[in-house]
Amino acid sequence: MNWIQIIGLAAGSACTSGINLYATVAVLGLLQRYGLARLPGELQALDNWWVIGFALGLYVVEFFADKIPYVDTVWDAVHTFIRVPAGAALAFAATTEMSPAVQVIALLLGGGLALSTHGTKATVRAAANVSPEPVTNWILSLVEDVVAVGAVVLAVVSPLAILIVVAVFLVLFLWLLPKVWRRLRRMVRAARDFFGGRDSTATRA
Repeated sequence: MNWIQIIGLAAGSACTSGINLYATVAVLGLLQRYGLARLPGELQALDNWWVIGFALGLYVVEFFADKIPYVDTVWDAVHTFIRVPAGAALAFAATTEMSPAVQVIALLLGGGLALSTHGTKATVRAAANVSPEPVTNWILSLVEDVVAVGAVVLAVVSPLAILIVVAVFLVLFLWLLPKVWRRLRRMVRAARDFFGGRDSTATRA
């Protein structure tokens, strides 16, 4: 694979990890397993049936948790500590056949991209929870699944196209960054209070 294909796949998988990590891993593994794609570097390990099965199982859990108002916010808060490092790891794994300097850059950028997509997703979903009806959550969740799977396939089929999509997203993200950052801070604080057994509402009071 040429460097554009590798970088495109690294960036694409890191971005989609922030939206739906388990769908990203499962789709990449299935594409490699059935010979529909040749993944670069250590990403080839994703075609193991144990990895695919574990990812699909967690995807099913997330599929339902992600459609319940407020449960999705807690799920996203916890996954701040999972999706971001996983996105960095996938980007790093994609570039293991390249120079160490490129691997380090891929690791940093992968984490940053995963954080940006995860933060955007979490902010939008938390805002949707203000609405009393659950339909908005269902629609957003389904759209996120489609976007995640579609972006992974696009990264494999057309790495240059996914790089353009990522660049456009980053421009929009920088515009929304202040709101995303405030929401992420609230989510991290809520997750800390949750695991610490404290009532975040009482803490703020």
